[in-house]
Amino acid sequence: MVFCRNLSLFIVIICILISFKNQRARRLSTTDNSSISINISPFSIHPVSLSSKNFEMIDYGTISSPLEYDFYRDSCPKAQQIVRQVVENLHQLRPDMAPSLLRLIFHDCFIQGCDASVLLDSSDQIVSEKESPPNSSLRGFDFIELIKSKIEEVCPGVVSCADILVLAARESVAMAGGPYYPVYTGRRDSTTAFPEHATAELPSPHDHLSELLGAFGSRGFDEREAVSLLGAHSIGEIHCKFFENRLYNFAGTNEPDPSLDPGFLDLLRTRCKNTHSTFSSYGSGSLSSTLSPPPSNASSTEEPGMPMNYDGSAFGTQYYQSLLQGKGILYADQQLMASEETENWVRAYASDISLFRRDFALAMIKLSDLQVLTAPMGQIRRNCSKVA
Repeated sequence: MVFCRNLSLFIVIICILISFKNQRARRLSTTDNSSISINISPFSIHPVSLSSKNFEMIDYGTISSPLEYDFYRDSCPKAQQIVRQVVENLHQLRPDMAPSLLRLIFHDCFIQGCDASVLLDSSDQIVSEKESPPNSSLRGFDFIELIKSKIEEVCPGVVSCADILVLAARESVAMAGGPYYPVYTGRRDSTTAFPEHATAELPSPHDHLSELLGAFGSRGFDEREAVSLLGAHSIGEIHCKFFENRLYNFAGTNEPDPSLDPGFLDLLRTRCKNTHSTFSSYGSGSLSSTLSPPPSNASSTEEPGMPMNYDGSAFGTQYYQSLLQGKGILYADQQLMASEETENWVRAYASDISLFRRDFALAMIKLSDLQVLTAPMGQIRRNCSKVA
């Protein structure tokens, strides 16, 4: 066990974490001998074979964790391969998967740690976090259940839902063109949910900078890490009702937010007509957290919105450049320009995509390790929405 832990740390120190060399997470053409093919019915898509990744080496220094690298190497050695393949297959059919899973991991880890509590349905003993207003528009639960079912077929009762969520989020970030980073595993699942904490503690898209940094700071994230994590806003779509007040009636003035670029204001108004809706922080279809916007279902036209990467830019690029130009869609995003320190990091990431990818990966590793449960605490659920 000591040897395995030392080996895990050694692997990380010598740069096992890495990112794809291009925005589309290109794979090498050589196929790994241990590749597997999974047919993820009921979805009508072709299975793909797993292969080695095209890596660029980045030095991430010493990363401490209560977990282990490749925790399931003996008990379920194909677990990560299964996660990767299902995510790859789903991404072909549902490109909104990445923002969905980014949102899920944030809403899980930010509330009492990465324990899959956000996945639990309500029961006689549990009030689900899904019923909390900030979580009302969460998506991606079906993705996690599908991955879990495939792993259960191979290794029943072994791999936790908390680990599946973290691994799936990592793979979806890579599929969206973001960095590929190492994930420690060995988490256990919670036996309860925390809806009151979710309602009170998840950041709002209308937060001032002090509130935003306070929420991240209480979880151990400094300004640099908070700014890098908000780069998740490079993908997804934000519904109009959660920034419409900036376009027509900012702070009750019946005028637009003066910090908005005038040309961008006109563009947003073409997407979001003035409905004179009452200001609200949460609600159906809302963006309840500033980490990742609610993805729009490709088949749904029930509510208009604005895509974060409206110019088709790469993961992380347009988000920071838009803030420098007064083109942040959410008020909380544009607030990153309200202090010298956060503005400096916005400028750094806008001009150095490699720095952003490195820092975003490190912040995601840290987020994924928040307050985890390890044996003998918690449990391994057989169904992610129900306590075992």
